[in-house]
Amino acid sequence: MATISNLANLPRATFIDSKSSSSSASVLPRSFVNFRGLNAKLSSSQLSLRYNQRSRPSLSVRCSVSGGNGTAGKRTTLHDLYEKEGQSPWYDNLCRPVTDLLPLIARGVRGVTSNPAIFQKAISTSNAYNDQFRTLVESGKDIESAYWELVVKDIQDACKLFEPIYDQTEGADGYVSVEVSPRLADDTQGTVEAAKYLSKVVNRRNVYIKIPATAPCIPSIKDVIASGISVNVTLIFSIARYEAVIDAYLDGLEASGLDDLSRVTSVASFFVSRVDTLMDKMLEQIGTPEALDLRGKAAVAQAALAYKLYQQKFSGPRWEALVKKGAKKQRLLWASTSVKNPAYSDTLYVAPLIGPDTVSTMPDQALEAFADHGIVKRTIDANVSEAEGIYSALEKLGIDWNKVGEQLEDEGVDSFKKSFESLLGTLQDKANTLKLASH
Repeated sequence: MATISNLANLPRATFIDSKSSSSSASVLPRSFVNFRGLNAKLSSSQLSLRYNQRSRPSLSVRCSVSGGNGTAGKRTTLHDLYEKEGQSPWYDNLCRPVTDLLPLIARGVRGVTSNPAIFQKAISTSNAYNDQFRTLVESGKDIESAYWELVVKDIQDACKLFEPIYDQTEGADGYVSVEVSPRLADDTQGTVEAAKYLSKVVNRRNVYIKIPATAPCIPSIKDVIASGISVNVTLIFSIARYEAVIDAYLDGLEASGLDDLSRVTSVASFFVSRVDTLMDKMLEQIGTPEALDLRGKAAVAQAALAYKLYQQKFSGPRWEALVKKGAKKQRLLWASTSVKNPAYSDTLYVAPLIGPDTVSTMPDQALEAFADHGIVKRTIDANVSEAEGIYSALEKLGIDWNKVGEQLEDEGVDSFKKSFESLLGTLQDKANTLKLASH
């Protein structure tokens, strides 16, 4: 049996990587300054759920100006992941045409996550946004307002595609996530206002508003949940911060005053591969045989302990009182599932984290790898004692898990901001080009 100790060293399977232009992994966020310029009456385009029945070898989406990916709607490992083990496979990417998601839905994908890095690549490398962007610029929209209109259209259109799953599961699945501004990571009230407005302007039942799990935004999570808005809490890197996120969700449900809590849901996005990327560097600096032997094991071990905490927190009298009002558990979502170290198994951050009431959001490479040769089997709580041993061994080496989490959070927020600012710069260049062309 594969254990946490040897999973990182499993040989990588060989598979053909798609020549997709879609973003592969890094998770970054969105903005909301000057967002009030957005027209709240935006409507998504009418999308057909019919698609070409041609088969194709790859699960990856090809972002393109026109046309799509035809696909055969055959059963895949991703269907088994949900139906046999209760884990929802989501796709960590979004681009135009959003109908390119239809092949993935047919093959078992049940939701979508997005971030500014994804939109930056989609908008800057594709011509699919040009017509709408030109219209927005010519109508006098500022760059950031234009950005939000581009994003909102994609989110609305994607929500439309996942509505059948949302309805079939009575609001438990089929979500599309969109994030508030990375500029608001330290602004409690600004985040609350942004989340409410973004929820209003997207106006879809199956949208998740992403809020970072920074200390200033923990109270924001409670207030947004209390307002009846479903939330994807992102950038969780430590057990301590994860517990604060759970408490904010429970506090929000209790403060909502709603008699029916069934449509207020949440996921907690716990980041995985980034933990090993930092931890491995620290272990190599320590350099002892014991330290080097722990490389590639920290992230999965911490995730297993997060799931143990999840089981504890969503049980007992407090939780049962909320269940009577229809409350749903805040599912753990495994994020940052792409493998950064080529020496590790290409399913390292998916295969050991399979368990009920969880989500795994995967970029192209991770999704293809697991669909191709992943084993569907409950693994998340199969080696808890080993996970505890690894967690403790790292502490004995002088590693402070909370400080690691804080560093990763700071890096995540910073990269979010840089990604967003870069995207606005790209759009400004496009706008300048359009204005020059018009003269």
